[in-house]
Amino acid sequence: MQPIDDRPAHPSLPERSYLLKVGWYGLGAMGYFMARNIATSGRAASPILVYNRTAAKAERLVNEIGTSAAVVASCPAQLVTECDVIFTNLSTNEVVQHVYSDFTKILSKSLPTESKIFVDTSTAGNNAVEIDKLLISLSRCHFVASPIFGPPAAADAGQLTIVVSGDYHCKKKVAHLLIPVGRKILDVGGNIERAPTLKLVCNGMLMSANELLAEVLTLGEKSGIGAQAVYSLMKEVMPTPSLIIYGDRMLNQHFDGTKGCAIDLGVSVLNDARRLAVGLNCPMPTIDIAHQSLVTARSIHEHQKQTGTNRWDVLDCSALIASRRVSAGLEPFESDNSRVTRE
Repeated sequence: MQPIDDRPAHPSLPERSYLLKVGWYGLGAMGYFMARNIATSGRAASPILVYNRTAAKAERLVNEIGTSAAVVASCPAQLVTECDVIFTNLSTNEVVQHVYSDFTKILSKSLPTESKIFVDTSTAGNNAVEIDKLLISLSRCHFVASPIFGPPAAADAGQLTIVVSGDYHCKKKVAHLLIPVGRKILDVGGNIERAPTLKLVCNGMLMSANELLAEVLTLGEKSGIGAQAVYSLMKEVMPTPSLIIYGDRMLNQHFDGTKGCAIDLGVSVLNDARRLAVGLNCPMPTIDIAHQSLVTARSIHEHQKQTGTNRWDVLDCSALIASRRVSAGLEPFESDNSRVTRE
């Protein structure tokens, strides 16, 4: 696995006539910032086309950066017919399959005369082979799998980690466009399955780490040492960005899923990771426990919604700590940071 050399062949950007026309489908918590950073980078032909099923999100982006940088596409057909590179950032496996099925139907009615590259950056399961087969059936269409790592704040700052697999020449073009999106672009080869598979493996690792974090924060509070003391020490001995971010959310009850990773997505991601593990006869007990904690927290939240006692409409994945807290006899979403051992 090698980092792509993301330096342009020449110090300056390509001549205007060589800039690629970019389309972006999906402006959720991650896609909005990624599309914005590409649109304002000068690396794509301006303006880029943006599309979202909820049109207000696309209109908000255009209002933010101006019509010289982005315009709202009237429909998905405009994206796939007018653009050279089409990025997608979508919420679930089913949505990814549906969108790419629609893309192929659109293009099958009018086969492209120029090369097109489709790039999926979604945090979804391994649909890459199915999508690749759909696009290969059309002339001049190519697919690059490009899952991303990082929270919305990293997307906003252009500090994501990006993994790519697929055709080498297509990846080089895509990497050039993605430089303002990520701090590192890792190329895992020509096999289209490799990048999504690595994403599933790492998703399992990250969520399992959150499960362990939830357990030790709960133990810290239960013991009287205090969850804050555990968190402070963790930042010194294990200063991993994801643990720091999720630890802060757990400690301060920042469980609003609209501002982070919604718990439904977390459950779906671990379903995919577990499916991969089962298919390879590779037991992953920690991932199983993390999955149970997410489902338990979601169940508690659903009960609160039914009784009108919920604080958040959408729950964040960090709320998996509720499962550990309830099993320890504590309130699910309310921690007591003042309960510490006195000297």
